[in-house]
Amino acid sequence: MSSLSNNSPAYHITLLRHGESVGNAEGYHQGQSEFPLTEKGIAQAQALAKYWKAQGVFFDQAIASPQKRAKQTAKIITTALQVPQAFDEIWMERDNGIYAGLRHTEAAEKHPQPEFIPSYEPIGKNGESQWELYLRGGRAVQSLIDRPPMRYLVISHGGLLNMVMYAVLGITPPPNFHGPRFHFRNTAYASLSYYPERHVWYVHGINLRDHWDEAETYP
Repeated sequence: MSSLSNNSPAYHITLLRHGESVGNAEGYHQGQSEFPLTEKGIAQAQALAKYWKAQGVFFDQAIASPQKRAKQTAKIITTALQVPQAFDEIWMERDNGIYAGLRHTEAAEKHPQPEFIPSYEPIGKNGESQWELYLRGGRAVQSLIDRPPMRYLVISHGGLLNMVMYAVLGITPPPNFHGPRFHFRNTAYASLSYYPERHVWYVHGINLRDHWDEAETYP
């Protein structure tokens, strides 16, 4: 089997989670409800833009979720790096139904989750099931591969980005939110490459965040 050459066409894809939002900071279920960045979230995006600029990182195209927290993050970075940007609803966060916009404590009291949730069960009564989110993650990957090979920056949300990683790695979502989880802290990113000639994916790193060093607890 021949190996990939340096001249093989490739997609270099950076999957970035938005900066800290008011919803993150104040303990809300966000989903597709709108929350702006906090001052810290703005500083995180600015720090990342400065870091990438100093490192000589560049992108040919940025594609972002149109939700406020992603859009603000995208604007800061694309302006600093002079990257053309577009918005696509396929990169929006999970529709989490009746949980959207509720604090975690309020949601747990008013709408406690069942002990077992099948992969096909809508989240928040009328939101996207894990399977539906996974399928959308696959369509999001396809939307990139339908474009020509270039260096892409995607600004999106933690829930969807997890399902994008599932789609890339060929993992199907098990029930009850079991299975692997890919942690994306605010303004953390994953770096991937895809070589269509051999259908080869390389994952270079996940949860990369050298621009913002702080202690954070993991769930």
